[in-house]
Amino acid sequence: MPDTTSIQPFLDAEHAAIAEQLDAFVRDQVAPLTPPHDDAAARAQAREVLARLGNAGWAAYAVPAAAGGAARAAGLRTCCLIREGLAYASPLADAVFALQALGTGPLVEGGGEPVREDWLPRIARGEVMTAFAMTEPDAGSDVGAITTQAVLDGEEWVLNGRKWFISNAGLADVYTVFASTDPDAGARGLSCFLVPAATAGLEFAGAQVMSAPHPLGEIALDDCRLPASHLLGAVGGGFKLGMRTLDRLRATVAAAACGMAARALAEARAHAAERRQFGKPLAEFQLVQAHLADMATELESARLLTYRAAWEVDTGGPEVTYRSAMAKLQATESAQRIVDGAVQILGGRGVLADHPVDHLYRAVRALRIYEGASDIQRLVIARRMPN
Repeated sequence: MPDTTSIQPFLDAEHAAIAEQLDAFVRDQVAPLTPPHDDAAARAQAREVLARLGNAGWAAYAVPAAAGGAARAAGLRTCCLIREGLAYASPLADAVFALQALGTGPLVEGGGEPVREDWLPRIARGEVMTAFAMTEPDAGSDVGAITTQAVLDGEEWVLNGRKWFISNAGLADVYTVFASTDPDAGARGLSCFLVPAATAGLEFAGAQVMSAPHPLGEIALDDCRLPASHLLGAVGGGFKLGMRTLDRLRATVAAAACGMAARALAEARAHAAERRQFGKPLAEFQLVQAHLADMATELESARLLTYRAAWEVDTGGPEVTYRSAMAKLQATESAQRIVDGAVQILGGRGVLADHPVDHLYRAVRALRIYEGASDIQRLVIARRMPN
């Protein structure tokens, strides 16, 4: 578990205790888990991880305190600490926690009181697994291209369409689904709906298998009927609701990247100290030292940007979008380089399928794509640079 010394300027007193408790939980409940070897194992382990997060009280940090969870005023920094710690030990465990927060965001912001009271306490206890269903075959970064439609029929909404690249597809108990209620309005015509997995017309359309095992897949909506109360927010307000959720949580993606990078750096340092070549440890070779120095510097700068962005969110700062985009861009790109550098130092060991660095090498790449690809973050940063 990475220490919090360098990021202290952005933390409050309570975070030290949280970090200490998290370290014990990760060491005892997450680190011993065997990385899943295929999709079926990943799905089974994701459920097990959620149960452990719920039993230990960590799942509640994905839900604001006012909605039955544990997040306080400094909630996003706590979420970052949790994601960084989980990702250090298990990218899958990190994803499980992250998706609870992501799938819950639109419900917290846009759900009516009866719906919130029904779902949020169970999510906070880790009894319900959530999913965020926005992406479609022809709608990724361009969410205005979403073709899933929602039509009001009396007192019910009827949804038809298909979603893919959905984490927890086929595993989630409830989905937040984005659909068009005004096809001619593009992104401004999107609305968001809470869709329980047991709803008639919702089907798991198949798994999409990643190189790093992770529950991912497609869902189909075929005349899927929902009560009017399952509309989250206003009609046509789905784009803003989704973007606010992604904007708020983007810094936590950066934190996960820092966790993976920290683990890769730790593995590389340990190997360099133990592995001997030409009569001395690798750590005594200047080129290896240079690699390690670059990796450590990139990680330190990424963590500072990450917790600066989370502090901006928690304190109501004016530049949340700008800071969060910069943190995600730097942290995910740095993590990719750091993990690759660890593979280079470990040599053949770094590409063995059962080595932690190989697991990280396969897991870290997705962070540069989901919740806003790096190229999109560059555009956001360029457009919001202070004068």
